[in-house]
Amino acid sequence: MVDGVEVVPLRDAVGPLGAPLRRPLAEIFANASAADWAGLDTGEWVLEFRCYLLRDRSGRTVLVDTGIGGTDSLAAGWAPVPGRLPEELAAAGTAPDEIDVVVITHVHSDHVSGTVLGGVPAFPNARHVLQRAEVEWASGAVRERVLGPLGERVQVVDGDVEVVPGIRVIHTPGHTPGHQVVRVGDLVLTGDLVLHAVQLKNPAVTYLYDDDAEQAAATRMAVLDEIRAAGGTIGTAHLAEPFVPVP
Repeated sequence: MVDGVEVVPLRDAVGPLGAPLRRPLAEIFANASAADWAGLDTGEWVLEFRCYLLRDRSGRTVLVDTGIGGTDSLAAGWAPVPGRLPEELAAAGTAPDEIDVVVITHVHSDHVSGTVLGGVPAFPNARHVLQRAEVEWASGAVRERVLGPLGERVQVVDGDVEVVPGIRVIHTPGHTPGHQVVRVGDLVLTGDLVLHAVQLKNPAVTYLYDDDAEQAAATRMAVLDEIRAAGGTIGTAHLAEPFVPVP
């Protein structure tokens, strides 16, 4: 519980990057030093694929990201499909039609592919919050298979916005132009702002698949500095543990 909001991590999947994206960690995080890697596993990178369910005292529900989707999803070429988000939501006691808001941190396939299943919106009563910069940047495949079927369920925002009382999205560009994180009190759900523990040891470490690695690093350093100063915690999409204090 954070400021009256229950935050439930949902484990959609776990596995390594598939062959099209697989590289040695030294290539994926190319400017990390030996000191940055000290004490960390430098073998095959096995990722968690994690979404989050937020429930406030009034019963409003916010889902952060929709995971890797099914065997025919946009992520199927590299992620360990099918994802288990529907089962995870059921275990948390929430049906898809009970989701009020879906926040998409960004439109990479492992964060958005569970949004539309079989051509039909998976969360039919939810508004889907994305940054304008992300919508404008989205690929043709995302437009055709995700944004198109959502239609008027898409809520396009510019910058930092409160999506329900006490739950805000904050524009954090770099990984993608419209990447956003979700803040509840002193907890920040980071999407791909932080992808690996090495970036907690040294936030200046860049990521091969960032759209703008320099901007992503600057954004990461600023956000983590703010969270650290507040004594806050992050909720991660891909790290081994869902909730991590900022060192």
